[in-house]
Order: sequence, then structure tokens, then C-alpha cells
Amino acid sequence: MNIEDLLRETLSDMAHEEQPPPPDRFVQVRRGRPRGRGLALVAAAAVTAMAVGSTLVSQGLSSSRDAAGQGPGTASVETGRGRITLTVREGLRLSQVLERLSAATGRPQAEFWRAAKDGGALGLPSYARGALEGFAFPGTYEVPSTSSPGEILAAMVTRFNRVAGDGDLVAGARRAGRTPLEILIIASIVQAESADKRDMPKIARVVHNRLDHTPGLRLQLDSTVLYGLGKYGAKASQEDLRSRSPYNTYARRGLPPGPICNPGADAIAAALKPAAGPWLYFVTTDPKRGVTKFAASEAEFLELTKEYRGNLGKAG
Repeated sequence: MNIEDLLRETLSDMAHEEQPPPPDRFVQVRRGRPRGRGLALVAAAAVTAMAVGSTLVSQGLSSSRDAAGQGPGTASVETGRGRITLTVREGLRLSQVLERLSAATGRPQAEFWRAAKDGGALGLPSYARGALEGFAFPGTYEVPSTSSPGEILAAMVTRFNRVAGDGDLVAGARRAGRTPLEILIIASIVQAESADKRDMPKIARVVHNRLDHTPGLRLQLDSTVLYGLGKYGAKASQEDLRSRSPYNTYARRGLPPGPICNPGADAIAAALKPAAGPWLYFVTTDPKRGVTKFAASEAEFLELTKEYRGNLGKAG
């Protein structure tokens, strides 16, 4: 089963699909009735049958530029006696995920950061190199209210490992001529750069094409630059572009050293199976409507840039 099929199956099994809260909501709290115990969560690797939750439900959430680590993003929490249901949107940076989990559970952020650094206990795959960024899989998780930060994060990694295994991520990366980590880095870029999930396969193709181009082309992505500087927004400044960060893809060739957010199943699928096409550029020509267009030449790219500037003038 590939990642797309897994996502469709997961969504079809949801009896009541929840929409993410609006972008202006930081944490949403609803009180509900307690449920009985269900499936135990088992973390991978060094963790043996950790009781992270009584039941686990994970669903894909809609993609947006806010969710892609470039804006406030959202998370929601539903509380009831003895349980907490946490929903984390696709594309949040790890720092945002931990901040929201801390706010939702009332546990200090420092506890979540300590837990995040223990990759072995969380069950991270070997290709993660011990870093949680990119592997805290977005979705909805129901856990006991007594769950530790490590148990909550292990549940997210367990879900990633399940999706990666069912989607044959390792073998798919090999077929694509990439490492599994490289595919996840590409997926995180796709997630961060996509205003509409329907554009993800094309954006993934642009990334692959630029990486494979002869002579080589730098990726030149504002999202990676801003991540390396700990900033948010849609566009990097000229000063930002002079950064010596390893995430400055204007100055450095190839992929950044790690994921820049935590991508969902759609972005991972796109990174593994990009659309066929000659594109080397993309421009979100109408940010207000989330319209992204693609170009195969520099001349076409410049035309799209003019269109973008024109739309900015109309918006003003």
C-alpha cells in the first residue's frame, strides 16, 4: 500500500472528519465525555510497549501556508476525564509543535524539548540521525491525561514509522535515487512551499529537477532560509539571503541538512512520486487566492514574477 492509498483508507475510516480550527485560533479546548480503553500505543526501537494512549486516531489535515511553518499555525485539544485529544496540523516546525503540546497539556516546554532529544527512546528510524524535526507526524492523537511528553512524541513517531513502512519510503527513496532522509527533506520543503496540496507533486518535481539539473542549480527557496534563521514569513529579505546558515539554499547547493517542518502524507507522497514535467521554477502568483504557477525557463519565470507583482499591487 502506498502513502496515497493509506491516507485515503485512513480518511475513509473516520466516522466524523474534523476540520482544523481557523488560523486565528491558537489552541481550541472542548470538553467531552470519557471513552473506554482501546488499542495501546507501542513506540518503536528502544521503547517497549509504552502506554502512550488508550486509542490513537490520526488523520491528514488540510495544507496551508500558515500550517507550513510560515505563520502561526494551529493546534487543538479536547479534554475529558482521563484523556486528551490532540490535533496538530501539517507543516508546523518542531518548535511550534512542542510549544502547542506544552500549552495543550500544561507541561513545561522544557520537558518536551528534553524528550525530543532522546531519539532512541522515541523510536526514530536510523536515517533520522537522532533529530525529531520532520518525524513528528501531524494528525489527531488521543492519549491519557497522565501521558509524559516522551510518550506523546513517541506516539507521533510511531505513526510516522507506520506511514513510512506502509508507503515503502525506504525502497521508494532508493528508486528515486535519494536517501530516505533526503525524501523527507524534500517533503518538508513541498509542505512549506505549497499553498494548495494539489500543487505538491509539481513543486516536488521542481525540487527534483533543480537538484538533478546539469549544470547544477541552487534551490533558492525562501522557506529554507527563514527556517535556518528561526524566522517566519513568505519572503526572505536581502539581509536574510546573505545568511551563512547551512539552510541558505540561495548560497549553498543541494538540499538543506534536515527537514524544515513536519510534513503530512500528501507531501511525502509527492516527494516520492513527483509529477512529470520540465519545470524549474514556481511562483505563487496570487498569494491571496493561493494560486501557484510553474515555469520551465527563466523567461517564463520572469513573466510569472511580473504577474505576482501585479497581483500585489491590486491587493494594495
